[in-house]
Amino acid sequence: MFANFNDNIWDEHQWEAHLNEIAKQNTQLRKFIAPDASDSNPRWLTLLRENSDEWEAVDAFIEEELQLDDPYFEDDESDESDVDDFLWDEWEDEEPPMDEEDDFDAGEEWKELSDEFALSGNGSIEMLDIYNDSRELAVIILQWIEYSNPKFLNKDCTDFVGKVLQIGAKIAGGYGFGFEREFLGGNIAYNKKALYCANDGLTILQRDLKDTSLITRKQYLHFHERLFELRNDIGIYVQELREQFYTSL
Repeated sequence: MFANFNDNIWDEHQWEAHLNEIAKQNTQLRKFIAPDASDSNPRWLTLLRENSDEWEAVDAFIEEELQLDDPYFEDDESDESDVDDFLWDEWEDEEPPMDEEDDFDAGEEWKELSDEFALSGNGSIEMLDIYNDSRELAVIILQWIEYSNPKFLNKDCTDFVGKVLQIGAKIAGGYGFGFEREFLGGNIAYNKKALYCANDGLTILQRDLKDTSLITRKQYLHFHERLFELRNDIGIYVQELREQFYTSL
């Protein structure tokens, strides 16, 4: 199938091929876990109805996508729990005891807000600007679709909403790999998927939704500006991760 981790360090292309293969294998799993995703109700709409607000719906969507996209390794089943651990560490809610010594001085807490800290082992995804921006945009899009006439829920609308929601899920999937060189290629591969989703969302917005009764001019300009900037920021982030990967040789 694929080379084992321990034989060499995969680059983004090897990871991307592996993740695409896993996505194919997970098709049946998706139908089992989210059976409504293949019928008239997209999964995000079901989650929107099941949760109290749009923020919760977005987070539920991201968490479900992380489960469904779990990049398990058939060639090394003994390490399956380890793979699960590194994917889910970022989502644990436990806080360290207050008496534990931090890796930085209390007087330097401002460092937590820096990009460098967000991309370190001490950081968390909530510090990553593009992730926060993607969640916020997803909430805005869900608010738009929720208050639209139900008859507007055609394929163009549902595809657009789905692509925007996928952005944050893919960024989160990448962040779960961390920033050690051994797994950095997987981080890059996931963020490339986020970039593809942003590009697809822009295409649908410009080609299929613009100048229709589905969206006002003001809404279109706002969505386009936010999605365009997010797409560009993800592209810059991917380049930064690539530089980190190759400069650590």
